Amino acid sequence: MFEERVPISVSEAVQRVMQYTKKGKIEYIDIEEARGRYLGEAVYADHNIPPFDRTPLDGFAIRSEDTSNASSNRPVHLEVIETVGAGNMVKQPVKPGQAVRVMTGTIMPEDCDAIAMFELTKEFDKDGKTWIEIKRSFKKGDFVSFEGEETKKGERLLDAGTFIHAGVVAVLATFGYNKVPVVKKPVIGIYATGTELLEVEEELVPGKIRNSNAYMIKTQVQQAGANAVYYGQLVDDFDHCYHAVENALDQVDALITTGGVSVGDFDYLPEIYQKLGANVLFNKIAMRPGSVTTVAEKEGKMFFGLSGNPSACFVGFELYTKPWIKTYLHSPKPYLECVKGTLTHDFPKPNPFTRFIRGKIGFNRGIVTSSPVGMDKSQVVTSLAHSDVLIALPGGSRGYKKGDEVDMLLLFREGTSEPFKDPTKLRKTENR
Repeated sequence: MFEERVPISVSEAVQRVMQYTKKGKIEYIDIEEARGRYLGEAVYADHNIPPFDRTPLDGFAIRSEDTSNASSNRPVHLEVIETVGAGNMVKQPVKPGQAVRVMTGTIMPEDCDAIAMFELTKEFDKDGKTWIEIKRSFKKGDFVSFEGEETKKGERLLDAGTFIHAGVVAVLATFGYNKVPVVKKPVIGIYATGTELLEVEEELVPGKIRNSNAYMIKTQVQQAGANAVYYGQLVDDFDHCYHAVENALDQVDALITTGGVSVGDFDYLPEIYQKLGANVLFNKIAMRPGSVTTVAEKEGKMFFGLSGNPSACFVGFELYTKPWIKTYLHSPKPYLECVKGTLTHDFPKPNPFTRFIRGKIGFNRGIVTSSPVGMDKSQVVTSLAHSDVLIALPGGSRGYKKGDEVDMLLLFREGTSEPFKDPTKLRKTENR
């Protein structure tokens, strides 16, 4: 039965989804397994960095007052009394006219207050002793890394929700986090609908297509930081679809279906949501592709009914499902970051809805550019492999010209705290 649907704006749709977000529980894992996860708690410094005054380079620890009158015409000679490596300490007092050869990371000798790097000295032997010649003066603190100058004990270093990459792992290791508090990954179930679908290893036959959506969405879920469980395909039978969806709910935090959300004779998802007693947040969005994207919730479980067309499915996930997952993972930046760019080509195709074009970001003489990639049709797959932005074009009755300034949503980036706002009238960028 045909159902008339009233479209809402993209911004409104995002807002409705985010009203049903929740934050995942915390679990502790080995630091070696933490890469790619999200911190569940803030990390604080339990000691100063550096933990003591130290030398940041190889050179000689000296008393700055010994060099107060040094110059190229009147060099100063200092006796080298000891060599100390990192992890060791000087064994004797440093008296006036003396120096200590030190390596990077060595604790500063108590009687010294500056470091003369090797390049600024000249070593020589005299009377069975090692000496250095210095032709410039040094001030107290020159080339010294002081205790706590990088980080003070008690300082907050990392926020909850921080994505853990190699640099974050370095901080965790520095402060003794053998066990890392991370957010437990949400479990996202995936069903593909449609009797016409073949699995990826099957040979093509007339009337059939390979199921690209399930593998694409599974990868998007994993990239967002969640666990993806692919349950297989739903055939065009209402009872089969209903029981499959109902049974999956006990095993997942959210369920994604691809296809089956339009108004055709075999699009059963809207009817399934109704029979389950789910709260449908929306079933029509003023956007292309993916206008039939439908989201519902039931007792804290989310249903993301994405389009069966690959590009529409991809866009729907990035705009609505991904922010929900990121918020579950405590990320303070769950939304796609939006930047301005200049169209490099005319885009004559008008549409009354906001349009998201697969594209690439570029730079031309200091100007950020935005270039559409491939055919602009919702069923197109190949352009997704070459896109790193979604170009957001406002709805209207006219096309767009080369030089128009447009919004670009950056894919494959950590994101921003600001939710997407539907674009308005485009502005022409002057050629520079």
